[in-house]
Amino acid sequence: MEISFHNNMFSLLLLLLPSLSFSPSAWAACNAVDKEALLGFKRTITADPSRLLQSWISSTDCCTSWKGVACNSVGRVVNVTRSGLVSDDDDLLDTFMNGTLSPSLGNLSYLQLLDLSNLKNLNGPIPLEFGKLRRLTHLFLNSNQLTGSIPATFKHLSRLERLFLNNNHISGIIPFSVIGSLTALTELGLSETQLRASIPATIGKLVLLTKLDLHANNLSGSLPTTIGKLKSLKYLDLSQNTIKGSIPKSIRGLSALVLLDLNQNQITGSIPSSISGLISLQFCRISENKLTGSLPPSIGYLPSIQRLILENNKLTGKLPATMGHLVTLTELFLSNNRITSKIPSSFSNLQSLQTLDLSRNHLSGELPTELAKLQNLQTLDLSFNPLGLVSIPKWFAKLKLFRLMLAKTGIRGSLPRWLSSTSISTLDLSANALTGKLPPWIGNMTSLSLLNLSNNGLHSSIPAEFKNLRRLMDLDLHSNKFSGNLDTIFSKGTDDPIGHYNSIDLSDNMFAGPINDSVLQSSAMDSITSLVLSYNLLKGSIPKSIGKLTELRILKVVSNGLSGKIPVELGDAMGLTTILLSRNNLMGSIPGKVINLNELKEFDVSHNQLRGEIPPHKAIIPVSSFIGNPGLCGAPLPPCERS
Repeated sequence: MEISFHNNMFSLLLLLLPSLSFSPSAWAACNAVDKEALLGFKRTITADPSRLLQSWISSTDCCTSWKGVACNSVGRVVNVTRSGLVSDDDDLLDTFMNGTLSPSLGNLSYLQLLDLSNLKNLNGPIPLEFGKLRRLTHLFLNSNQLTGSIPATFKHLSRLERLFLNNNHISGIIPFSVIGSLTALTELGLSETQLRASIPATIGKLVLLTKLDLHANNLSGSLPTTIGKLKSLKYLDLSQNTIKGSIPKSIRGLSALVLLDLNQNQITGSIPSSISGLISLQFCRISENKLTGSLPPSIGYLPSIQRLILENNKLTGKLPATMGHLVTLTELFLSNNRITSKIPSSFSNLQSLQTLDLSRNHLSGELPTELAKLQNLQTLDLSFNPLGLVSIPKWFAKLKLFRLMLAKTGIRGSLPRWLSSTSISTLDLSANALTGKLPPWIGNMTSLSLLNLSNNGLHSSIPAEFKNLRRLMDLDLHSNKFSGNLDTIFSKGTDDPIGHYNSIDLSDNMFAGPINDSVLQSSAMDSITSLVLSYNLLKGSIPKSIGKLTELRILKVVSNGLSGKIPVELGDAMGLTTILLSRNNLMGSIPGKVINLNELKEFDVSHNQLRGEIPPHKAIIPVSSFIGNPGLCGAPLPPCERS
């Protein structure tokens, strides 16, 4: 799972709020010092394509005529807002500026709000002179190319409430001695920079903080126990760092916390039972860490939780029955842990649950039939658990699933017919012991976008009804005993704009050829990126039309008894990164256009009957990719003999 939290919308929100002050014409004209400070900034801007500063002209009043500038009643500038996200007549303009921050902005001694966020290309350091802005309450410089460190002079900004410097190239150590002096701070965003530090105990002094976002930095050390003193904190994102140690028991003090994200760190130990103190928590992600121990029963007493993501850890023990109390829960991700025993029947109380992912654990025992009550469940993944299902329980038909993943769960026998009356879009039954034919009713599963039946014992040709899978985009049937030709698969219908293949893997079967040149030009194939047909009985030649698959990145047709030449047209598929043609009966020479594809990373034509000199090429290709062709010569093989 990929989830990102950004602050780019703060600038937009500011535009929708009333200005801090107004500038009626009866008020004083713009102060000369302030005007010059702003003009000094304009002079450091080298590109302004949307003319955000066009109205900043020395002959006009900066309080009444300059866009993005607001003054108080005595003509002092209090608000400068020139964000790269501009609201104009109900439209949102996304623009940029090139240039640097002028030290002259530090002369705006009455300034309360400075928003130069999302200008993308502002570079250089933050001037030390910004420390003179002692009336400043809001500073937004996020989403630029700023460098250097956070100025020590920021310690003088005692009125600062909101500080966002995220998404820049700021580096060095986070000056928590400076940050700790900003006791009025309610929101701090320093994410996606190159800052490093350990979070000090003094963080507990920022008792007014409601938002702390330090994700995607180089934070190390452990979480201080004083973090529990941040009673007003609603948003805490420390993900994508290298934080170690355990989660402190003092976390119980964060009773206002709505979002907790500690994803992608190196946190160890168990989840403390004090987690039940997070009574406002709605989003909790502590995935991709090194958590151990059992889930505490107290985790079932999070009255507001909606998304609980604890995947990719080393959690053990049973699933607590108390988790059945989480009636607000919509998503539960516990995959890739070491959880044992059965799924508690109390899970049937999770009536709001939409996604349940318990894959890659050690769960066993019978699935509770009470789970049929989960009528809002859309995604169920129990893959890679020793459940010994034998068959998919019939009560699954009562669920309204869109995605069902039961890979390697011990299923045997034939595909159950009730699947034909579902609206499932993703079906993964791979690595089981399914046998029998692919039934004609598979064509009734018209919502399918992904079908994975690989690593089973299915046999037969592909039924004609397969063409009805007009939304299918990813197909994996590898390692079965399927036979017949491939025309039905390649020429299936589409339901524009969907239903065009992304990937097909039919390797390790008994499919026969030759490959029909025309079916590769069907609309279903026009955007395929990966085509894997290795270890079948295709024979014939490589179709020239493969070169027309302009989105193709991966082509694997190893050991198929293919003959003829490598078509030079293959070089027209200019995005190819992988071409594996080994262990066939290919003859002739290697086309220079093919081996010199710009994106080529992996190329293997070993064990064929190719002849001639290997064309000079840029890609680094090992000797092993050419061996078994007695007629080939030239680097990286021995040089050709010259007559």
